[in-house]
Amino acid sequence: MRFYPAPEYQVFPTRDRPLKPYEAVVRAVDETAPALRDFRPDAVVNDILTLAPALAAEREGVPLATLVPHFYPPTADGVPPYGLGAMAARTPVGRGFWRATAQQMSRGVERGRRELNETRRRVGLPALDRHYGGISEQLCLVGTFPQLEYPRTWPAGVHVTGPLIWQPPGGDSEWPPGDGPRVLVAPSTAQDQGQTLLRAALRGLAGLPLRVLAVRRRGTTGLPHASNARVVEWVSYEEAMPRADVVVCHAGHGTLATALAWGAPVVTVPAAGDMAENGARAQWAGAGLNLPGRFLSPVTLRWVVQQALERPGLRTRARELAGWARTHDGATEAAKLVERFAAGRSDG
Repeated sequence: MRFYPAPEYQVFPTRDRPLKPYEAVVRAVDETAPALRDFRPDAVVNDILTLAPALAAEREGVPLATLVPHFYPPTADGVPPYGLGAMAARTPVGRGFWRATAQQMSRGVERGRRELNETRRRVGLPALDRHYGGISEQLCLVGTFPQLEYPRTWPAGVHVTGPLIWQPPGGDSEWPPGDGPRVLVAPSTAQDQGQTLLRAALRGLAGLPLRVLAVRRRGTTGLPHASNARVVEWVSYEEAMPRADVVVCHAGHGTLATALAWGAPVVTVPAAGDMAENGARAQWAGAGLNLPGRFLSPVTLRWVVQQALERPGLRTRARELAGWARTHDGATEAAKLVERFAAGRSDG
């Protein structure tokens, strides 16, 4: 295994460094190509958000695979456009509504195609007629639970492998004493710097016959006191989630998938990015309840957590997903697909 440093740029326009994202991609392609010529790989695997290695691989004639470490974003017939945080329709009328919505949103997708083609032109590649040109048509690895993907006809070369989970070692996992249900509060420290979810949870769950283990952002002060809660800077998900009766989180895909892989139902409170989509998928699949962030308060969170604990079907469904994960390791499946792809075989 050999490592090369990734190019890093200031990608958001500022007064001193007015470099735009696609301009950074053009520069990164030129800086990545020499590494490909040096290492001479049989295949390149790029994350869906890293466009430069994909374009560099194509320019150097290296077969390309794409990793999507969340749900598959291209729109399907009758399915809500990705990112809205809406659940799939259950009736023909609903599917018709989503078809009409997708047509209205197609202008944005087309603009993305034009911007990508301009970037391709600048690095010496031909334009593409298809949308979502940053995703390989040869092999696409979708690292999520297939049970959380909305029903669709899958394109050739797309494989839903199961979630690709990695957690750093260490962390605390000791629950408060008592006999009540265990609630793990695992908020995003990047998307909720004010710790709004954590503060609402400590206030809303205080006084209930629960045991709360919560994670705070390093350096956070002035948190509400709750006698039934322990607040730590980091928690071992591997040890805490199997014992949790419910996990409260912002619905980042990694935290959501890890909770379900350990059989813990979720209460999701989306904050940004794809979190609304993730929370909707968990609720649609019957493995959690979703509380839109605009409705978050100690009272609403308290009510939703109580609802989750009182619905045994959520726990049953989460355990079904955990059982599937035990026999379908996403990383192993993805590695096998990449090995076959690099060897020039498309079977499987």
